Amino acid sequence: MKTDLTTVVQSYLDALFHGDVALFRKVFHPEARLFSATGGALVALDLEQYMEIVKGRPSPAARKDERRDEIVSIVQASATTAHARLKNAYLPKRFTDDLTLIHIDGAWRIIAKVWHFDIV
Repeated sequence: MKTDLTTVVQSYLDALFHGDVALFRKVFHPEARLFSATGGALVALDLEQYMEIVKGRPSPAARKDERRDEIVSIVQASATTAHARLKNAYLPKRFTDDLTLIHIDGAWRIIAKVWHFDIV
């Protein structure tokens, strides 16, 4: 199952870099939630709100940004749960993303994302 996890996590990074909403929909569970408290205010999004953000901005690839992403760790905690920590960029922001994944209906899907960013 580790290979499946790595594939999903890499697909997430590919979707981020290319702004690929269709690919995001393949790796996120439809009930996924996304959260951040960078700057002290809670941001809480459902998947559709996040997809609107992605659709409304140029992708890093379209902006000709250098690709700056990294899988820091992937830990499968059980047969149905896993966690991934990633680094990526949407300049001038550098992000740390923590993804919680579940194995359901025969596939790994992201069910929650918590992120932090720093300005570089």
